[in-house]
Amino acid sequence: MEKVATILSAFVGGHPLRVSDVARHAGLGQSTASRLLATLESLEYVERDPVSSLYRLGPGLITLAGIAINQNPVHRQARQAAQNLAALLGLGVNVAERRHESLFYLCNFEGRLAPKSFALMGQRKPLHATGLGKCLLLGLAPAQRRALLPELPRYTPFTVTTHDELDRVLDEAARRGYAIETEELALGRACVAAPILDHSGLVTAAISISGPLSTLDLADREAALASAAIEIADSISVGLGYVGPPHAPFPPPAKELHP
Repeated sequence: MEKVATILSAFVGGHPLRVSDVARHAGLGQSTASRLLATLESLEYVERDPVSSLYRLGPGLITLAGIAINQNPVHRQARQAAQNLAALLGLGVNVAERRHESLFYLCNFEGRLAPKSFALMGQRKPLHATGLGKCLLLGLAPAQRRALLPELPRYTPFTVTTHDELDRVLDEAARRGYAIETEELALGRACVAAPILDHSGLVTAAISISGPLSTLDLADREAALASAAIEIADSISVGLGYVGPPHAPFPPPAKELHP
């Protein structure tokens, strides 16, 4: 089972691979890798291009991924609301939760003004360089954030790379009830994000409105976009069992660091 998982993980980069590529990634002999790939192909977990003989992930995994995502309570509550908001604003709307030291996309929808040629669902991104991630970090105390993220890598000249600065940014986000990210992960992109609370009032996920920097026009639209993100986040929180006041102050972070 471990060998199979290692073989499948070779495709995380999103590119078709040769048998030798998979064998090298998995640390297996080429004959063993070829045999396991043939088994996975029979289950439709991978498929082989008949012309190039390169392998890629197969439709069997789409079936499993669909089942898994539909079992996630945040996805179930957020999906329709996020889709409606993307259609209304013409911008991208994304929902994510924290998985260890990364944010994990549960769903994303593109509006006509922020098209993408790929799906974000299932991808992982850094917490400190995204609006969604900043919201997800609101549930942790400064010491916990430093333990979780000992280093803050730089992705652009605008990325926050020190914990003191991150603390300041998160204090401001907690006060306002939303977070902003402007070209911190990718140049020319920005977002406004709001936290989603669970039944106990703790941050369990986040939702963002994103798109090209010029289209978001934060100078004139920040307040309106933030209001929209907070409103949808509040409605999702209620669906998850949160019964506190809308847009309530954040509770103290948990004492223990939960991955």
